[in-house]
This record gives sequence, C-alpha cells and structure tokens, in this order.
Amino acid sequence: MDFLIASAVAQSGGAPPAGNAFVQLIPLILIVVIFWFLLIRPQMKRNKQHREMVSSLSNGDEVITSGGILGKITHVGESFITVKLADGLDIKVQKHAVSQVVPKGTIDASD
Repeated sequence: MDFLIASAVAQSGGAPPAGNAFVQLIPLILIVVIFWFLLIRPQMKRNKQHREMVSSLSNGDEVITSGGILGKITHVGESFITVKLADGLDIKVQKHAVSQVVPKGTIDASD
C-alpha cells in the first residue's frame, strides 16, 4: 500500500502546503480562548474575591455560612471561626464555609 501513497504524493506536485497545519489549529485555539474568557477567568475572579473576604473576617461581623446559618463572629482563629447563633449557643466552623458577610444589624432585623 505504501507504493500507492508515494505515487499519489508524486502526482499531486510534492509536499502539502506548510500553512495548512496552522489553519487547522485556529479553531482549537479559538475554542481555548472562548473557554478562558467565559469559564475559567470568571471562576478565578470569584475564588479571589472569596479568599479576600475570608481573610478580612473579624470579630463582630455578621455572616452566612454555606449551610445557611446566620450568626455573629465572636472569635477568629487560623482556620476556624466561632459563630454565635443565640445566647449561649456558639458553633465553630471553617473560615472557608462562610459564603457571605451581611450588613451589621441583619440578625436583629431577621427576628
């Protein structure tokens, strides 16, 4: 079978054009760029914002955890925070479990 391929190349005038390989890669490069701007870049921005929010947690902040628990931070440790839910009821959660910081007074308004 090799002899048929060699004669076909000889009849076509030699090697294929050199720019053809780059033209075939353009759609693949375009797909990667689209994925970068539509999926990867926005996710990286959200992760950066969450890291900044977690690093800025302090005592007295009112937060909502990823489980939906609303409380006030009473102690901030290296990787855990203590959240006061009610009088005499404190829980300890990981810092990264905090999904958002809410405005002060939200706990009083939710009663």
